[in-house]
Amino acid sequence: MFPILSGNVASATAVSGNSEGIFAFGYNSTSLVYFAVSNLVSDVGVVGSDVAAVGTARRQAGACEYGEDKGIMAYGNKGAIVSMSNLVSNAGVVSSDVAGVGTARNISSGAASYGTDKGIFAYGTSSGGYVSMSNLVTNLGVIGSDVTGVGTARDGSGACEYGDDKAIFAYGYISATPPYVSMSNLVSNVGVIGDDVAGVGTARYATSACRYGGDKGIFAYGGVVGGNTAVSNLVSNVGVIGSDVAAVGATRHNQAATQYGKDKGIFAFGDISAAITLPSNLVSNTGVVASDVTAVGSKRGYPGACSFN
Repeated sequence: MFPILSGNVASATAVSGNSEGIFAFGYNSTSLVYFAVSNLVSDVGVVGSDVAAVGTARRQAGACEYGEDKGIMAYGNKGAIVSMSNLVSNAGVVSSDVAGVGTARNISSGAASYGTDKGIFAYGTSSGGYVSMSNLVTNLGVIGSDVTGVGTARDGSGACEYGDDKAIFAYGYISATPPYVSMSNLVSNVGVIGDDVAGVGTARYATSACRYGGDKGIFAYGGVVGGNTAVSNLVSNVGVIGSDVAAVGATRHNQAATQYGKDKGIFAFGDISAAITLPSNLVSNTGVVASDVTAVGSKRGYPGACSFN
C-alpha cells in the first residue's frame, strides 16, 4: 500500500489538494468602492455569502496557499499601492493586516504555491511601472524580501500550480505594442523563476488560473484588444500550456480563480466592460469549464483567491 502524501503531491491512494476556497477583497469600478469582504467556497463549489470585512479594503491583492492547508493574500491597491498581507487560516478566517515586506505593487492573480507548502508572488505594477521581481512565502506564511526579477516585466499575469510542486506565471500587459502578451515563466520546486517561454494561446491581461486534477492547471478569461474573452488554456503536468479551448461563460476580466474539492477549480467575480458581473464557473477534474452559475456576494472585480483546508 502506498502512503498518502500531503501538500500538492498526488499519491496512489488519494488525490491531494485543499477542499475549500476563498475569494476576498476587490473593487467595484462602477460605484468606485473598495471591498475587504470574503466569500468562502465549499468543497462542492458553492460560493457563500459575504463574510464581514477584515483587513484593509483594496483591489488587486494576489493570493496563494502556504503550509499545505492555509493561504495568504498580499499587496494590492487601496487608492495607493500597498505591500501589506493577510493570512487565511485552515478554517478560512482572514486575519488582520500584517506589515508589508517587499515592493508595494498591484499583483492581481500573480501568485501561486510551489514546493508543496510554500508560495510565491511575482510581477505587477509598482510606483515605478511594471516589474518582474518576486517574493517567496515560507511554510509559516512569512513573505521574504524582493528577489531580482526574471522574465518580462508586466502586470495582469495569472499563476497556478502544476506537476505536484511547481508553478507557472503566464500572460499579462506590457507597455509596448502589442500591449498584451502570452509568454509564460515556470517556477521550480525551490521557487526559482525561469526565463520567458514563447507564448501559446490568446494574448491577454487580467486573466486568472488555478490547479485542477491534482497536478495540472488552467488559465481562463481576461482582457484582449477590443474587449474581453472567455477562452481557456490547459497546463500539463510538465508545465506546457495548450492551445485555446473554446470559450465558455460570460467574457470578462479581473476575475479570480482557486481550487476546491481537492481536484477541481472555480473562476468567479470580474468585470464586463464598465459593469460588474457575478457569475462563477466550475472546472471539473479533467479541466472542463462549465456554464455560468449565478454567484453570491458583493459585486466586484479584482479579488484575490486561494484554497485552504
